[in-house]
Amino acid sequence: MTEPLTPLLAADSILDAGARSLVEALFLREQQRVRALPSDDPLNPIRRRRVEITRTEIAGQPETLAKTLDTQAADVAAIARDLGRAPLSRIVMTGCGDSWAVMMGARLLMEQLLGIPCEPMQALDFAYYFNRPIGPETLVVTLSSTGTTPRTVEALMMAKALGARTLALSNTPGSALMAEAEFALLVHAERKGWPTQASTASMGLLMAFAIALGRERGLAASAVAPYAAALDRIAGQIDAAIPATEPTIAEIAAREASGGMFLFAAGGPSYASAFFGAAKVKECTPDHALAIPLEEFHHFHSQKKGEPLFLTAPAGPSRHRARDTAEEGRKAGGTIYAVVTESDPLLSDVADAVISLPAIPEPLAPLVYTVPVQLFAYHLAMAKFAAAERAMS
Repeated sequence: MTEPLTPLLAADSILDAGARSLVEALFLREQQRVRALPSDDPLNPIRRRRVEITRTEIAGQPETLAKTLDTQAADVAAIARDLGRAPLSRIVMTGCGDSWAVMMGARLLMEQLLGIPCEPMQALDFAYYFNRPIGPETLVVTLSSTGTTPRTVEALMMAKALGARTLALSNTPGSALMAEAEFALLVHAERKGWPTQASTASMGLLMAFAIALGRERGLAASAVAPYAAALDRIAGQIDAAIPATEPTIAEIAAREASGGMFLFAAGGPSYASAFFGAAKVKECTPDHALAIPLEEFHHFHSQKKGEPLFLTAPAGPSRHRARDTAEEGRKAGGTIYAVVTESDPLLSDVADAVISLPAIPEPLAPLVYTVPVQLFAYHLAMAKFAAAERAMS
């Protein structure tokens, strides 16, 4: 007997015939897409071109974030009005890869403003395992740039089958994800390179939704206004962060170009930045990278001699644990690069280099504090391409 492509196509699946047909078609399409991915060849021209486009898209983040927030403002307000009257008791936020990290980055603001559990969950885990109890009092938020990621569409279909409210975010109008969800928001960002602006714009859009929904659920204006004002400033802060940090980041990348393992750590919402950093290095280069939750760094021998660690530690409750992390990394013979809030000296004497960024409310910090690790992945990849070219000449 032939195994189904996915458990949700099995005979006992709760999906209806239409949902099964959609899932099957998306799985078959994904198999073709995977075959076309660039190899890890050090001089692969397809990978190099995608890395080069990634730098262009990093620079475009302020514009795409601002455009997304502006064009979707009316839809965000309308969806918030509808859901503001709903008896929501739980929000599940699901996606794959960077889309999952987007949910991690938005979680703190959503929970603070909405006062209900808002749980990021990998789409496969939600679709196949952790989807009970789910019902009309649950909102399931899904994100996929293409709108066709099979696991994310499966998660949406499972949510619908269980009677949950559903909200989809995608860069692709008319995609399966947007067509099948009860509510949909369009992310105005490109993803021809490796994901950067698509993630930033999606995270900002989720934060805008949290602010609007908080208002509709009766949150005091004094609790919402500081975050709304801070979100309005973010595009300009990203725009300033790129030239302010890039020279230092390029030097670090050149210094670390011969390495093969790159570590990223953070706590709270900034773990999203660590996740993005590891993901970009794995996408842009042939090398290994790992995102480590801040506390988990201390429960294993996480850093080895000579390995670099990017430690993202904006002002917030986990700063002192970040210092412990830097000290442990130095003891192990590793190199520490700290991304911190300007004028915060806590890590200055234990880091090999400090990248300073403006003070931002911590629930919004991943929008800006991700910029240095995006730039690092790009410059690291370009340094490795240059080294491979020299070795061939």
